[in-house]
Amino acid sequence: MAHTAMSGTGTTAGDDPLQTAVWRLRSRACWADAAALIQPHAAAPALQRASLLVERCLYTEQGWAEAEDALRTAEALAQSDDERGAAACERGQLAYAATLLGVRDRADEARAALGRAAALLAPGAPGRALLDFRRGLLAENLAHAPQAARAAYRRAHAGATDRNDALLLSFTWRHLAGIALREGELAEARHGFAESLRIREELGYLVGTAPALASLADAESEPEASRLRAEAGRLFRLLGGVPLWLAGQLSPPAATA
Repeated sequence: MAHTAMSGTGTTAGDDPLQTAVWRLRSRACWADAAALIQPHAAAPALQRASLLVERCLYTEQGWAEAEDALRTAEALAQSDDERGAAACERGQLAYAATLLGVRDRADEARAALGRAAALLAPGAPGRALLDFRRGLLAENLAHAPQAARAAYRRAHAGATDRNDALLLSFTWRHLAGIALREGELAEARHGFAESLRIREELGYLVGTAPALASLADAESEPEASRLRAEAGRLFRLLGGVPLWLAGQLSPPAATA
């Protein structure tokens, strides 16, 4: 399902009190509150603030103007190739989200921005794994090219492993598992979805836990599938119906001939 595509920006906070507060708010679907804690006085905080507001768009289908404003600030403050590349990556993600959710067709802008990011970010740059993941999202959900998507997700998975980016790994596990499920590889899908769920529960990434539960349910048989879907629904309601696109996944799939 296309709407499982989410951004994988960032990791948990470590010992920085500000980042701890930002992470807790972000993981509980409070993106605007998290963004309000960050003063965009330089490229790195401006980029983090933009990424939070871009993520809010994808989960809630709201806040597009605020995300655009934050992104323009991050682009203006970027000085190095890494910073410009990271800003282009966020630009691509925002355009992708607008296209995926039917707000406006910005597919060409998404492809151009991610291409620009690829030209700016060196293979070992900190943002490269996230860029690979997002190029996979475009391949899977806009170009409908699962093999290209799988290759991009695998590059992202390797990069996230090298950088110990647990949150991004939860996304790559999940999307690789989604491709496996559609190809009928149930054991591989179940393993990937279970890994994604385990990581998100360990990180306390609440807003991503309901989608992970729902995805695992799609790969399980009854009664486990219904149990997982019910737990996903409980979390979904607890967070006020976020992510918005998950509602359609919480009812059991229709039987097929």
